Amino acid sequence: MKMPTVAFVGRPNVGKSTIFNRIAGERISIVEDTPGVTRDRIYAHGEWLTTKFAMIDTGGIQIDDQPFSAQIRSQAEIAIEEADVIVFIVDAKSGLTDDDEQVARILYQSDKPIVLAVNKADNPETREDIYDFYALGW
Repeated sequence: MKMPTVAFVGRPNVGKSTIFNRIAGERISIVEDTPGVTRDRIYAHGEWLTTKFAMIDTGGIQIDDQPFSAQIRSQAEIAIEEADVIVFIVDAKSGLTDDDEQVARILYQSDKPIVLAVNKADNPETREDIYDFYALGW
């Protein structure tokens, strides 16, 4: 039986690699405050609530024409195609951005199950901002 595959997708610096590493149980992906550190797809295995699965960490998708943005987006699109489920990670501190909406449009076209994960909602003030992400439709 094929192991299900989960892809972590979102714009730069929302915490995709941090969550990926946490589930993997080791530091596989580089975690930095600088956007664009993750460029290629990174694979690992994870387990959550006794379910084992393959995982794919992706670089951040962005609208701006930044260095390597087309290549990073292409790598993320390959991961989306390979995945059985996509975890769309957004950042509560930054709020809903144009890049989040762009990523959402890409994910709608995938016709795959999407789980929206609002990251960085560590305090009561930030938790109030999570409702803005309902506008994405998940």
